Parts: sequence; C-alpha cells; structure tokens
Amino acid sequence: MAEIVYPLMRSITRGLAHKCPACGKGQIFGRYLKVQPQCKSCDHELALYPADDGPAYLTILLIGHLIIAPLLIFPIIWESDPRISLPIILSTLTVVVLAMLPRVKGGWIGLMYALQVTTHDETLHTADAAE
Repeated sequence: MAEIVYPLMRSITRGLAHKCPACGKGQIFGRYLKVQPQCKSCDHELALYPADDGPAYLTILLIGHLIIAPLLIFPIIWESDPRISLPIILSTLTVVVLAMLPRVKGGWIGLMYALQVTTHDETLHTADAAE
C-alpha cells in the first residue's frame, strides 16, 4: 500500500485549482487536459504522475451520483416531453462534465503526488503476462 509522503489535502487542493502540487504556483495543464512536462515555477516533473483513465471514471461516478440520480427524483423529468427535456439535460450534462474533468484530473495528479505514485511504479499488466 502506498504511503502518504506529502500532505494529502494540500496536494489534492492544489491539483483541483490546476496548480502544481509541489509548489502551488505553476500550472499543471498546458492545454485543456494536456499535462505540462515540468512546472515552470519549481521545475518539478509533472509528467511522472499517471492520470490515464482514473479521472474520467471518477468524473462519471461523481456526475452520476450527484446530478443524474437526484434528477430522477423530480417528476417533471418523467412527465415532460422527451423532445424538449432530453436536449436540455444532455447539453447541460455535457457542459458540466467538460468543466469538471480538468479539475478532477488535477486533483488526481495531486493525489498521485502525495502518494508518490509515478509511471515508474507501473506493474506488468495481466494481458501482457498472458502473451
């Protein structure tokens, strides 16, 4: 099990704010979801921390539990015409997911920084071992 090396909440909070988890000053992303190779403030190597599918899965989990599930409680969703409500709901969910994904990915990188999980720690995938 990974040991927490750096303060966990500070690292995650800095990541959620799109800042370097090490110094809190430099930007994590160069573009929308493209992680900078190094922090421009402290030269910390940001590309070391794996953020492959985890942030996407976590974003879907959060959106599903915090928005979609409570939305199904309201009767207006079931009684309204789907030709009107469906485009409104789907476009709103698209905007929310696109706004939330970079923040979740930044928080994920902050978590990986605090736990010191790097790309060097990758283990052999079971599908690779089968070949």
